[in-house]
Amino acid sequence: MPSRASVKRYVRRQVMRAAYRTDLRRPLDPNLAVYGAYWNRGVACNPAAIHAKARELAPHIRGVWAVSSRHRDRMPAGVPYVIEGSRPYWRAMATATYLVNNSSFPGGFTKRPGQRYLQTHHGTPLKTMGLDQRAYPELARKADFAKILAHVGQWDFSLSANPHSTEVWDRVYPGSYQRLDLGYPRNDVYFTATAEDIAKIRAELGIHADQTALLYAPTHRDYREGFVPDLDPERLARELGPDCVVLVRAHYFYGRSAVLGGAPTGRVRDVTAHPRVEELCLAADALITDYSSLAFDYACLDRPIVVHAPDWDTYRTTRGTYFDLLSGRPGDTPGAVTITSDELVEVFRTGEWRSPASAALRTAFRERFCPYDDGHAAERVVRRFFAVPFAPPSR
Repeated sequence: MPSRASVKRYVRRQVMRAAYRTDLRRPLDPNLAVYGAYWNRGVACNPAAIHAKARELAPHIRGVWAVSSRHRDRMPAGVPYVIEGSRPYWRAMATATYLVNNSSFPGGFTKRPGQRYLQTHHGTPLKTMGLDQRAYPELARKADFAKILAHVGQWDFSLSANPHSTEVWDRVYPGSYQRLDLGYPRNDVYFTATAEDIAKIRAELGIHADQTALLYAPTHRDYREGFVPDLDPERLARELGPDCVVLVRAHYFYGRSAVLGGAPTGRVRDVTAHPRVEELCLAADALITDYSSLAFDYACLDRPIVVHAPDWDTYRTTRGTYFDLLSGRPGDTPGAVTITSDELVEVFRTGEWRSPASAALRTAFRERFCPYDDGHAAERVVRRFFAVPFAPPSR
């Protein structure tokens, strides 16, 4: 027999659905936009940058964020939001003319004629995505490909940061949407941040001006549970000495803490809960990562990237990848590559991390994956999506 709580939840869902069907008969609000990011985790990524620029260029558009009740504490003061599944949420989803998301709006919704949906995505694909996951049994078992295609059918626009992404999205998310090869708005800050901005961020993180900050930001693994770092941050900081600070950021799938073992030295910081990964990138002198799409964004800064990938063979076998990140080929590899912790330490001790060879690889990588990023992507997207005309040139 179902519990009283489950019955109450069921009744509430039915009531919300009935109200939503009523709202679907209301006229669309031509000045309402609903934003979502990372399955309603809060203000982040490309939608955040688009929202901010829309407030500047299209102030008549009222932006409202969809956020789950678990993440409402992430919402900045003064930013309007609706709680996923609530009455205001369903009314907004039913009547907004504009919908912007980097993933999807959980709970499902009926896209109406006249609504415009922009799918911004949230990274450049190294690992297989969408329909390409059908070739990997463990991924295919968890995926609902019919649901994926139904979601793609709602898109009016698909944003891309580079030709590689456009080619992949076209294949793995087939649909009639328009391709927007305009760059990633979330990367604009890498071109617009001043030296003063960066110094302020570093000071807030407790990084001294004469310290080298290394950002370690690995992605999640489908084949294992929980955050299991493939390097020892404490050892790395110890080996490199007091002039080095290691910032550790776990993937958001693992929650808000990297749960680092051992007592922190003061030079290892868990920054998983930091609200803006872009600020962490600006603060860091180099990025240590594996298969995270953050490498493609960080390349905009033209700062050293070290790929630390001890489980490359396992990852490539279980998840599938579109190119060989460890090959050392220009355009495929962004910098120095390490497999063991000893190799990683030596890359920094010897200076290989910022050698001319590593810089050359980074240049080729940036040219391939950051061709549209120039600090003005958000403006291009806002003007295209919200039909905001460009101002005439001043005389």
